[in-house]
Amino acid sequence: MDIYLPIANLAVNGWVILALGGVTGILSGMFGVGGGFLTTPLLIFYGVPPTVAAASAASQVTGASVSGVFAHTRRSGVDYRMGLVTVAGGVLGTGIGALLFNFLRSLGQIDTVINILYVILLTSIGTLMAREGMDALRRQRGGEGRKAARRRHHPLVATLPFRWRFYASGLYISPIAPLVLGILVGVLTMLLGVGGGFIMVPAMLYILGMSAGVVVGTSLFVILFVTMATTMMHALTTRAVDIVLAAILLFGSVTGAQLGAKFASRAKPEILRLVLAAIVLALALKMVFDLGVTPADIYTVDPL
Repeated sequence: MDIYLPIANLAVNGWVILALGGVTGILSGMFGVGGGFLTTPLLIFYGVPPTVAAASAASQVTGASVSGVFAHTRRSGVDYRMGLVTVAGGVLGTGIGALLFNFLRSLGQIDTVINILYVILLTSIGTLMAREGMDALRRQRGGEGRKAARRRHHPLVATLPFRWRFYASGLYISPIAPLVLGILVGVLTMLLGVGGGFIMVPAMLYILGMSAGVVVGTSLFVILFVTMATTMMHALTTRAVDIVLAAILLFGSVTGAQLGAKFASRAKPEILRLVLAAIVLALALKMVFDLGVTPADIYTVDPL
């Protein structure tokens, strides 16, 4: 089933794209991670231009975040005040990211930059996951329980002025900190098409000091609106969003997420984390290899 992607200017096998979305959904359902940082590299490997892959993947993350936000809202797991401040920073970050995106594309370097950033991103995530998985297995074999993390914000956050009360998170900190975090997430989402949860969740826990009960829900709330802003920004400025590609990916990922959730209930979390780390590191190695060899087609067609 061949399908023409108008923005990517490419004919693809629809079943393959559907399968890529399904694989991402399965991994998301199994490991509890957003699929954005996996979708874009897989699309690049298949031959979709990196600019179109990154822009279209952001819209897929938007759809996948909706159900998660509703679920956490029902159990009061979202700090809306913290979320809105972070979203404001995220929207500002998408504007900055759009300027960077267009500047790099004008230099003819956007594809290379996206690939290099993904190598750094995937290597960092894979290494951290592998380390956490090995530590968890070591504690399990030694009969040790997991050490409870102390919840306190970073000393640098405590020095910032204009403190607000974030009641749901149990914090009294400056809104500047979540605003800056949102800007960083917005820039990364614009450039790479990722949701940013892999940055927000640790930052909210260990830098802002948020309560663990509202971190995931608040992160999904931010991801939902930042990826919406990113998709609109791409549509208005870079014009790299391929709605046909995004729709097929979204259908596949939603279906795959249900299957992944069923698989996850039957496996140990430590093993799942190590498996995902191996997958992520393998993707990073493949991208490093592709950066170092001469491509089969040395010319690309700009989607504009």
